[in-house]
Amino acid sequence: MPQDITIKITDRMGITHEVQAPTDMNMNIMELIRAYELAPEGTVGICGGMAMCASCQCYVLNDVLKSERNPDEEAMLCEAYHVKENSRLGCQIPITEAIDGLEIEIAPEQ
Repeated sequence: MPQDITIKITDRMGITHEVQAPTDMNMNIMELIRAYELAPEGTVGICGGMAMCASCQCYVLNDVLKSERNPDEEAMLCEAYHVKENSRLGCQIPITEAIDGLEIEIAPEQ
């Protein structure tokens, strides 16, 4: 039976939020950030989760996430600002039980 997982998200003000994320709703990290209103409206997920804007860029702070960037994500990050080695697009990280304990920081606004 699917269950909620815990994710720590540091917002753009440097405040860390420990949030519960449902694994049975087919959500991603960008949608989770929006659901908890951890960034001002209209600043995260501008493209609707299509990997076309990098507004949901985040930095992965621990080694929980095992997946690599997909080609669309890699292409978008090549054009984005504030990109680091641990940058990912939140819209490309599905919420599953495998990422329980993930810690991320929302990147500065583009």
